[in-house]
Amino acid sequence: MTEIAMNEQGPPKPSSYAQILKSTAMIGGSSIVNVGFAIIRNKAMALLLGPSGVGLMGLYGSIVDLTQTLAGLGIPASGVRQIAEATATQDEDRVARTTLMLRRVSIVLGLLGATLLGLLALPVARFTFGDDTHVVAVMLLGAAVCLQLVSAGQMALVQGMRRISHLAQITMLGAFFSTAIGIPMIYVFGEQGIVPAFIAMALASLLTSWWYARQIRIKPVALSAREVGQEATALLKLGVVFMASAFLTTGAAYAIRLIVLRHDGFEAAGLYQAAWALGGLYAGFILQAMGTDFYPRLTAVANDNPECNRLVNEQAQISILLAGPGLLATLTVAPLVMTVFYSQAFVPAVDLLRWICLGMMLRIVAWPMGFIVLAKGDRKVFFWTEVAATTVHVGLAWLLVPQIGLTGAGIAFFGLYVWHSCLIYVIVRRMSGFRWSTENLRLGVIFLPAAAAVFAALMFLPFWPATAIGIALTAITGLYSLRLLLKLLPAESLPGFVRRWA
Repeated sequence: MTEIAMNEQGPPKPSSYAQILKSTAMIGGSSIVNVGFAIIRNKAMALLLGPSGVGLMGLYGSIVDLTQTLAGLGIPASGVRQIAEATATQDEDRVARTTLMLRRVSIVLGLLGATLLGLLALPVARFTFGDDTHVVAVMLLGAAVCLQLVSAGQMALVQGMRRISHLAQITMLGAFFSTAIGIPMIYVFGEQGIVPAFIAMALASLLTSWWYARQIRIKPVALSAREVGQEATALLKLGVVFMASAFLTTGAAYAIRLIVLRHDGFEAAGLYQAAWALGGLYAGFILQAMGTDFYPRLTAVANDNPECNRLVNEQAQISILLAGPGLLATLTVAPLVMTVFYSQAFVPAVDLLRWICLGMMLRIVAWPMGFIVLAKGDRKVFFWTEVAATTVHVGLAWLLVPQIGLTGAGIAFFGLYVWHSCLIYVIVRRMSGFRWSTENLRLGVIFLPAAAAVFAALMFLPFWPATAIGIALTAITGLYSLRLLLKLLPAESLPGFVRRWA
């Protein structure tokens, strides 16, 4: 029965928790390396470019993301799902056919994406910046789009096969190359080096993903014209929905940057870019682990509602325990984080960063539920939930930024996930009979009030008392989370003194 509640399904399977923690630890380990490189890279960019230059970089990045999303037609995301399904059936021929088409289609779409941006460079530059001064730069960004799309096709194969360690290594190498390539180019050429840096980093990403993808042995296969049509249709059928969803998400990010730019200029756009990058830094490795390992696993059991719901609850539990204390810490020491990662010039974005952190807390809760819709392949529901999310996000930013300034963009993000968390719960409750487990309800009662208390203290109390409250709640929730995480692991895998403490 799909209506069986989580707490009526018996105790969770320890092996699932161990798998979640293993994959998260791999991605998390690579994320620690990424954070180290991010500190170096962000600090250098902040000192070399200042807030306005960082804002320009963010706008260029949004153009690349938006074009890549449109031109990619959702093929990387649908490719992950198709390969995960084929791998679950152990059908080597099916895996080979999907892989071959994924690679071919990615190359074609990459070339089309570069051509598309080249042809539309003039109107895109005028719409984004209000003049023609960035036309050549926008045109050259097409090369980065092409390289990233080809790389994304190769990454889809690695992810669909659940080569988690390889994905972690690719992530670390990507962070290294972004730092090693980006900083020298910006140092030598200033703002003129931003676009060449994007292209060089995309090329490094392509070479890295190619190196790991070629290690996966795929059975040689020849496709007839009919099979080409069938495989391409299978990829595109769901891919177009993924594309529409991703376009709404990246389009919303682009629109909000434009709202900030129009209202407060390039400096405010740079402050927004900095706060957004930092707000997602800690939560990012958890969300990345969900997409990397959890999504393929969930796809394999998508037709088994009780098992599907159990996996979602377990993933959410691990994610909350890992993310909660870190986000509370970011809330507490936001001024220090902003100064360390960027510079004193970015401190005005502290309140914005705090609102983004609150939104990220809810995002971590909502994402595991959203994967139920993805795993079941319900294209219509998936698309319209994304339309609703984009409308709420951009609409709130459009209303709030002119009224209260840059912080309004952060409040809009928080408001988005208040809305989206409620909506997606109603949807998956009807789709699979999903209910939050008792354990997750307990965590919600602990972490959500704790986040609200820290945020309220920072808003209304003097600096030192507010900081003391934040540090105390971070320490308490951190120890609580650590103890629960240790209990979820098999006892035999823990040292004796750890077992006694847990």
